[in-house]
Amino acid sequence: MMKCIKTFNEKETKALGKKLGDLVKAKDVLCLVGDLGAGKTTFTKAFAIGLEVEEDVTSPTFTIVQEYQGRIPLYHFDVYRIENIDQMEDIPYEEYFYGDGVCVIEWAHLIEEILPKDYIKVQINYVDIETREICFEATNGYYKKLVEELLK
Repeated sequence: MMKCIKTFNEKETKALGKKLGDLVKAKDVLCLVGDLGAGKTTFTKAFAIGLEVEEDVTSPTFTIVQEYQGRIPLYHFDVYRIENIDQMEDIPYEEYFYGDGVCVIEWAHLIEEILPKDYIKVQINYVDIETREICFEATNGYYKKLVEELLK
């Protein structure tokens, strides 16, 4: 079941991302989907702050995955340029997905067949220049509780 919240400016979107970063644990996986410019990278930057990552998080469009050190390691994927799932074979993605860090995967729907069974899907919808509708879909009870805690 999907739970949605509207944010009315970038500050609110960032606050939500940071709060989720505060709540996650090692081995958690977030799958971000949404149109170009909807705010996936903005959300991820704020999420990283919640993980106490001090480095500036940028979109890893040309490297597919970037690693950041924080309270928990952050593995930030951007699979926008993946044209064929076989291209993921060049990356030890399973080591990241099942490792000791937290994975954030932008454009996750493009690699659906290799995603872990359990994750939180974060759908960011562009409403207008400032407003976003952010929807969360949990694949198991643990993630469902995490979403409930996030939206309190």
